[in-house]
Amino acid sequence: IHSVYLAAIAAYYAREVEAGLMEYKPHIIISVHPLMQHIPLWVLKWQGLQDKVVFVTVITDLSTCHPTWFHPWVNRCYCPSQEVAKKAALDGLEESQIRVFGLPIRPSFARAVLVKGQLREELELDPILPAVLLMGGGEGMGPVKKTAKALGESLYDKEAEKPIGQLVIICGRNKNLVSTLESLEWKIPVKIRGFETQMAKWMGACDCIITKAGPGTIAEALIRGLPIILNDYIPGQEKGNVPYVVDNGAGVFTRSPKETAKMVAEWFTTKSDELKSMSEKALKLAQPEAVFDIVRDIDELARQREPSNFPYL
Repeated sequence: IHSVYLAAIAAYYAREVEAGLMEYKPHIIISVHPLMQHIPLWVLKWQGLQDKVVFVTVITDLSTCHPTWFHPWVNRCYCPSQEVAKKAALDGLEESQIRVFGLPIRPSFARAVLVKGQLREELELDPILPAVLLMGGGEGMGPVKKTAKALGESLYDKEAEKPIGQLVIICGRNKNLVSTLESLEWKIPVKIRGFETQMAKWMGACDCIITKAGPGTIAEALIRGLPIILNDYIPGQEKGNVPYVVDNGAGVFTRSPKETAKMVAEWFTTKSDELKSMSEKALKLAQPEAVFDIVRDIDELARQREPSNFPYL
């Protein structure tokens, strides 16, 4: 089925891909999309460029992968995990084609040197109270409001009449969500933000994170050593990210806002050892050098090509 489908797609888009290749004349092609292996590789073969242009695939799914990610003609297939590497091998790729470097994260995030105390001062957070980061993605979707309200209750000690934690909410582009949350009365310190470009700092200032199972956010959270509460996933490509986090001891999964809030409250009080253990396991699972390892390997592949074999000369 996949072959027939891809053949139809390739026939439709091949001319545009071919025009792009002839216009930009790349020496290296890096694919980061599951549907962008077969078509450009076929075009390269038709043009007699298959042995001259370096073609690599960077898989951006941590566990669950569509078969179209894998093609035996690639020079390299960069896998974010051993699970994905096993699938690549089962789909016919040779060991020499497969590298497991992790999911590439932007360099400024991967190598950021952050001190939690300084970040909290800069971001105007309480310097002592533990902090939970609640993410709604770029569009501020999911049970953000319900979860935030539940956290507002669970992180307030009614007997002592004081907060036991603080909350940072990233609402993305959802301005209505920002307005709604800002209109609520809070018993605990709360920071409500819209679309953020300084996620490395916000993650670095917090002690755990609540998010859906997007691979990029998971990889960033692991680098920052944040225990992860996954509250949702996109069926298909994100489903496998849940056991990737949970089975490696770096987090938990629950769709219940009340259960989420209870868990965070326990982490910040009676189960602080569990929080620390998950943080250590998150750091162990993290691969902050992935983007640099991938680029170095691509550079090595390119240098192996003799100048006489370069295309378009």
